Amino acid sequence: MRISLEDPLTLAIAPPKDETPKEKETREQAEIEARRISEDIDEQIRQERTVLKKKKKPVKVLLLGQSESGKSATLKNFQLQHARREWAEERASWRIVIYLNLVRNIVRVLDILSREISLAESEKRPGSTGIEYLSDSDDETTNHENVYHFSDKHRFMQRRLGPLRSIQGDLENKLGPESQEVRSTASISATPFDSPSFQPLPKRPSRDFGINSTNGWRSALEKLRPSMMASARPQRRSDSDHDEITDVLVACKETMLELWQDPIVQQVLSHRKTKIEDSPGFFLDDIDRIVSYDYEPSDNDIVRARLRTVGVQEHRVVMDDSNGKEWLLYDVGGTRSLRVAWASYFDDVDAIIFLCPISCFDEQLREDRRINRLEDSYLLWKSVCSSRILAKTEIILFLNKCDLLHNKIKRGLSIKDHIPSYGSRKNDTVTVMKYFQQHFKEILKQHSPEQRPFFIHFTSVIDTKATAATLSVVEESILRTHLRNADLL
Repeated sequence: MRISLEDPLTLAIAPPKDETPKEKETREQAEIEARRISEDIDEQIRQERTVLKKKKKPVKVLLLGQSESGKSATLKNFQLQHARREWAEERASWRIVIYLNLVRNIVRVLDILSREISLAESEKRPGSTGIEYLSDSDDETTNHENVYHFSDKHRFMQRRLGPLRSIQGDLENKLGPESQEVRSTASISATPFDSPSFQPLPKRPSRDFGINSTNGWRSALEKLRPSMMASARPQRRSDSDHDEITDVLVACKETMLELWQDPIVQQVLSHRKTKIEDSPGFFLDDIDRIVSYDYEPSDNDIVRARLRTVGVQEHRVVMDDSNGKEWLLYDVGGTRSLRVAWASYFDDVDAIIFLCPISCFDEQLREDRRINRLEDSYLLWKSVCSSRILAKTEIILFLNKCDLLHNKIKRGLSIKDHIPSYGSRKNDTVTVMKYFQQHFKEILKQHSPEQRPFFIHFTSVIDTKATAATLSVVEESILRTHLRNADLL
């Protein structure tokens, strides 16, 4: 094929007409060097492509369940076992979350006490009659059938601990939306992602303050550090720094202890259906230990701390005992209004850990007091089991909060009073646990599109030692399934 000398490319690469031998040698050497560089770049690209092909696909695990089911506590247990350095770096920042939990506990007790004192005083007035009231703190209706002998000491404790209400507001402002519990929702469906008109939301990092979609708890807690450091100053009782919030808590410490240990207050609380000690983020038994200038949260404190998850949050954890395998753990917001985002993460997930708190058979959803929490979990479980997208996905069921279930049964609560289908079975913890286990098995059997791996574990995820053993078994099972699907087993 003839190429015209007028061709622009030919003219551009042609050597100069008056090129000297030395210039020719220099040009040819430069061309050789350029070819070598080009070939090196091509080889580097080939090597990078080979590395990408060989790179192990991460293990993807989705944590599902209603709000306060234990998803975030399960995630913390994963991190406690496999991300010790980050866990240690974040430890001090959890202090403010734990203090918020404690202050909320105290304010809740004060609300109940204030209502009872007001009711008792109203009944002393001429012509007054017994009335029914609704507590602001737990939405529980109570009839005043018991007589309590309140004294000036109780009114003093109310006044002395009054500043904690403003402290609660300050702490909530520091923490952002994750500190606010949802008490109502526009969503009336337990499974909004099941609707025929449902359109999956795109996967994207959460813009809400709290748990960062790529860096986990660390990014959320990092936002606390500047404010904590800015307000820190040399303190009077130890070598550590403290802020004004700690000053107020320390000043109120003895009164908080008196309030929680007061016989009349305990009598009032014992007559209520809802027990404060059963709620997440309960720290009233730890006042003496944690209200201190040199307090450093323990592992158990961090796992027990309550901080609401907003949206769907992605956490990366490298499992050293899985040959450095990278795991992606997705922690979802469990309130009904946040479940619409779940389906976007159903595709390409290796396993689902579904958490159902079986202690909640007598409780209602915080965001919708008409809905029984256990019934809501049944609906969620049925939806997950029947999803065709998840038909081949391994499912691990955590029947969680077994410790609280045992405490409720020990206090005399009857399962059949809340679950008529329980019938005349024995009202003991083991029998109840087996009943729930069988019920969840039947739902899976009836609604699963096809057979798939399925495992049940009875858990109390705030028990870090027991949960570590459970997670070890779960991790091995998930990893084997992951490798089998990748044709590596």
